[in-house]
Amino acid sequence: MTATTDTAAAARTRLTRRFAALRAAGRGGLVTFTTAGDPDFETSFEILSGLPGCGVDVIELGMPFSDPMADGPAIQASSLRALKAGMTLPRTLEMVRRFRARDAETPIVLMGYYNPIYSYGVDRFVSDAVAAGVDGLIIVDLPPEEDAELCRPALDAGLHWIRLATPTTDDRRLPTVLTNTSGFVYYVSIMGITGTRSASAEAVQAAVSRLKRHTDLPVAVGFGIKTPQQAAEVARVADAAVVGSAIVERIAAGLDDAGRPRPGLAGEVLTFVRTLAEGVHAARRG
Repeated sequence: MTATTDTAAAARTRLTRRFAALRAAGRGGLVTFTTAGDPDFETSFEILSGLPGCGVDVIELGMPFSDPMADGPAIQASSLRALKAGMTLPRTLEMVRRFRARDAETPIVLMGYYNPIYSYGVDRFVSDAVAAGVDGLIIVDLPPEEDAELCRPALDAGLHWIRLATPTTDDRRLPTVLTNTSGFVYYVSIMGITGTRSASAEAVQAAVSRLKRHTDLPVAVGFGIKTPQQAAEVARVADAAVVGSAIVERIAAGLDDAGRPRPGLAGEVLTFVRTLAEGVHAARRG
């Protein structure tokens, strides 16, 4: 691997610093998901670049894949749009590089599936991801039993490895899930695919409390959060709220009949994101 010590150290500390700052400020964070290259490279980059200014604390950037089995229709469609527009894993890393030239502080976590990384080459991918300015990885189809494949190389290079916990992750399984997990724990608040329904505030609070008994890592909660009000409810009890499908749906709604972005699409999406951030940031006031 060729990642420098400085870039590896930045990847390791940027996410940690962000959650420490949120704790110090006494508020929850907003994590947003978009798919790299949806609906095209430049529009996607315009949205990505605008997220920090809208109050986003951590960015999840999806690596497009033709068979995103854990994702609902909205994110599946976003992956297909990005692939159709010519998005690749190297171009996803290039997008992060361009973002990092403008923003040295906002953490970026790449989210996706193992197949494109395996095809790219694990060592090459980890090295290139660190060099581009990636802070962590969420790879949804690699269980803890497969940590030698990518998790350990990523951790050794200075990347965070963020693991998913679900309502069916019981107390016997949880220690295994938390092994080698770093950065934060992503709690999937509902069973099933993304963007379909949402969990009650009481269920989220109980789940976060249970996770906190097992780990000191921040807990971010996602799946099914559609509105600023829902995001605020989650941010009252979790370290961060994760919103993905609702943003991706806004991108889809801004396309014309030929699938091209209408003028002002990026601005409309960012305006919606700003309302999410305002809800999250105000959640614990008073």
